[in-house]
Amino acid sequence: MNAYLLIIVPMAAAALAALWPGDRTRPWLLPITGAAHVVLSVWMLIAPPAVSDAAWLGFDPLARAMLPAVSILFLCCAVYGLNYLRLRTERPNRIFVACLLAVLGLLSAGHMARHLGLLWIAVEGVTLAAVPLLHFNGTPRAYEATWKYLLVGGTGIALSLLGSFCLGYASIHGGGSGDLTFHALAAQGAGLSRPWVLAAWVLLLAGYGTKMGLAPMHTWKPDAYGEAPAIVGAVLAGGVTTVAFVALLRIRAVVAAAGVGPVVDRTLLVIGLFSMVVAALFLLGTRDFKRMLAYSSVEHMGILAIGAALGGAGVWAALFHVWNNSLTKGALFLSAGNIRRAAGARTMDEVGGMAAITPRSAAIFVTGMFAVTACPPFGPFFSELRILRAAFATGNGIAAAVFLGSLLFVFFGLTRVVFGIVDGRPRTAARKVRERFPETMGVILPAVALLGFSLLLGLATPSVLIEAWDAAVIQLFPVP
Repeated sequence: MNAYLLIIVPMAAAALAALWPGDRTRPWLLPITGAAHVVLSVWMLIAPPAVSDAAWLGFDPLARAMLPAVSILFLCCAVYGLNYLRLRTERPNRIFVACLLAVLGLLSAGHMARHLGLLWIAVEGVTLAAVPLLHFNGTPRAYEATWKYLLVGGTGIALSLLGSFCLGYASIHGGGSGDLTFHALAAQGAGLSRPWVLAAWVLLLAGYGTKMGLAPMHTWKPDAYGEAPAIVGAVLAGGVTTVAFVALLRIRAVVAAAGVGPVVDRTLLVIGLFSMVVAALFLLGTRDFKRMLAYSSVEHMGILAIGAALGGAGVWAALFHVWNNSLTKGALFLSAGNIRRAAGARTMDEVGGMAAITPRSAAIFVTGMFAVTACPPFGPFFSELRILRAAFATGNGIAAAVFLGSLLFVFFGLTRVVFGIVDGRPRTAARKVRERFPETMGVILPAVALLGFSLLLGLATPSVLIEAWDAAVIQLFPVP
């Protein structure tokens, strides 16, 4: 029952937010619900509940390894959102707060879904619930980004539904009962029809890869991340992409049990490397610092795909990297939101000297940039190092070389944009809007807390997380 509370509590809060009469007090539902969700998820991280093999929903080892990261990210974003919405009194927040809470509930359902159909419903629900969040600013570009997100994301969801049908038919065609729980599908193993399994994998990879933002299915990300409020971008980058990665890991285990694991690993490796290369090339040319974060997200989704392709050690490192990416990217988005509000613009041509205008946010932004580019002692350095070691251990030296080369160019691209907006003299537009965005503790501490968690993961990874990642790998790679 405790696991169901991770869904029930935020969904009930979303319903309450929709009915709540006051715009001034409604945002308090965000941190209250976020705190309750963190308490529940961390409690079950420390004392995991038993989960039946036939259960459609459960806080199983894979959910335990990843959902608490989303919960912590949401709480920090909720605290930020409380202060952010105080500054946006010109916009009604009823739909925004309700949809953001619904996203948390649906993300919880997606992480804990142990049934292929239920997983699809949860991810589709997240897609629809995020739509009103993207056009909160009400600008023409925000509406354009929302439509692109809906159309591209809807196409991905349609492909994943078709892939789910194929995987179900692979079970029936192979003599199975058509049970779509991941445990039953994996247990059928080689009995699954191989041609239908391969067709299912291609469709499911394209579908859920679109939700992750893997190249070339990433085209919705730059517009959505660039136009959405910072809190929404952080939840998309650290939460929505994570549930899509969970989906691919669960499906990968089924397809590997059917005997086509090498094909799966090669496709994940190729698409992961391609995503890193594409992200690096775009980062070398972009001048918009919020779109920069979108391309950085494409890069990190590629890193996760590469880790998933490298066996148990690679998946362990990818789970580690999920935490690092969620926390670090969250800090970057929140600090970028502060800078965007203070500057009144978002490109290097219009923004400069932010170290003088928003010194705290600029410091967080620069620190987050070093963290996300895998500079020690932050967590991403250690998770990416583990992925690199797994690549060499599995004989993928060329992939490791491309991996390192992409990281180098990503570093060049990120530093070019970040220091371009932080250094120098403030632009005229920024000086005019300076008073609109005071750097209060409410908009600074959440980003600092996220960076602090990332630093903790690098310097002293909690043993409970190491044990959780070990258990998740065992679940995905069961020993005969």
